Amino acid sequence: MSVLLLFALTGLAAERPPARHSLTLLKNPTAAPALILKDIDDELVDISKLKGKVVVVNFWATWCPPCRREMGSLERLHLATADQDIVVLAVNVGEDVESVFSFLGTVEPQPSFPMLFDQDTDSMESWKVKGLPTTYVVDRDGLIRYRAIGGRQFDHPELIKRVRSCLNGCK
Repeated sequence: MSVLLLFALTGLAAERPPARHSLTLLKNPTAAPALILKDIDDELVDISKLKGKVVVVNFWATWCPPCRREMGSLERLHLATADQDIVVLAVNVGEDVESVFSFLGTVEPQPSFPMLFDQDTDSMESWKVKGLPTTYVVDRDGLIRYRAIGGRQFDHPELIKRVRSCLNGCK
């Protein structure tokens, strides 16, 4: 009986819907809230210092299956745009460095973009994060132009094209 249950659960896992590759264009872009957090190396990262660049801000947690699933594609987005003025930031909410570090060792390719820590989850309120994962694309002027709630395939050509469009006004 347990073999059948295992088979059924394995089958369900294999039938996961594909991750979406769309972003929602905000009709009324708003200024990105402050975001000053320590990274995995205990260095402060301040999003205001990234003005002039496009910034992809992903809120996530290791316990969140879609967050775990999209992490490798975030790295591939980072690698695909590394020679442009595009920065990927991942904000882990509510977890300790050791848990995140342990999880990151399982991700392929291993993320090389900044991993920020919001153990008190304060940034979720100011950024109006309703669920995880939630991702925002901030344009060069510091305005939130796109939002994605739920898992995404960040290395999909359409999504990369949308992020790159913010180098020239998010068209």
